[in-house]
Amino acid sequence: MALYARPVLPALRLLGPGGERAWARQPRITVGRRPISFSAGASGVFGSGGHSKKEKLFLQDVAELIRARACQRVVVMVGAGISTPSGIRDFRSPGSGLYSNLQQYNVPYPEAIFELGFFFHNPRPFFALAKELYPGNYRPNVIHYFLRLLHEKGLLLRLYTQNIDGLERASGIPASKLIEAHGSFASATCTVCRTPSPGEDFWADVLVDRVPRCPVCTGIVKPDIVFFGEPLPQRFLLHVVDFPMADLLLILGTSLEVEPFASLCEAVRSSVPRLLINRDLVGPLAWRPRSRDVVQLGDVVHGVERLVELLGWTEEMQDLIQQETGKLDGQDR
Repeated sequence: MALYARPVLPALRLLGPGGERAWARQPRITVGRRPISFSAGASGVFGSGGHSKKEKLFLQDVAELIRARACQRVVVMVGAGISTPSGIRDFRSPGSGLYSNLQQYNVPYPEAIFELGFFFHNPRPFFALAKELYPGNYRPNVIHYFLRLLHEKGLLLRLYTQNIDGLERASGIPASKLIEAHGSFASATCTVCRTPSPGEDFWADVLVDRVPRCPVCTGIVKPDIVFFGEPLPQRFLLHVVDFPMADLLLILGTSLEVEPFASLCEAVRSSVPRLLINRDLVGPLAWRPRSRDVVQLGDVVHGVERLVELLGWTEEMQDLIQQETGKLDGQDR
């Protein structure tokens, strides 16, 4: 689930003094590529002498680039659309989204549930929502396991997620590969003395409808998710290294509306393919497309399954899902 906030990261400048993108001033890392034979579309990504051409790419071309190991540093950006197949509602869908169904929590307006001022005045609505979002209530789906497979094949440079549900972790992707841009429920901290709180203690209170309190100072314990106006986690700054290094950007299940996360898709080099698998055409891929953009619109699960098929990974995916489902079934017993 993606938190619908516009978190502020004071240390990050998105625009330069003259309005230019600050990404342009970041150090660029030049990476050589070994010559390889591609289809007509795929060869347009890395032409002779490293110069790009203008041929349009398709999903098949992206799969061919991955299969040929021409793309070995894949950065992934994901949002709420990869968690809805697991049964987690997103925030903004009219009628069905969480923001449309917050009346039960007695909040003055939907966004208040993620505002610190309202939280300190009345934390119970937030913790009631947190109980509904308890990570143990949901399981990773095929999209999460596709990303896990990318990692196992040594292709995943980093996964940037807007989601706070922890399903990327639950799928087996190691923390070193994860940037949880809006934090997660995996840890919690006292809002007064900043003492860290074990996740199991936090959830023990939340699941019995009790406001978690710090054992040191009795302050309210808040999970380490980003509320409106809070800075993003320090690990988010890894983007200044990861995106210039990427040779493929995958964007899955996100509206690309929340900053500064949304602007990250502009940070890869212009020669790098950007593959969007999403319900709608969104963000810079809609209003400032690049010649190497590939767009697969519609159901995100179907789009990912099609890519997996083109990669020849279907059997491996089925084996991985069966293996991990068996583990989760064992934990539930």
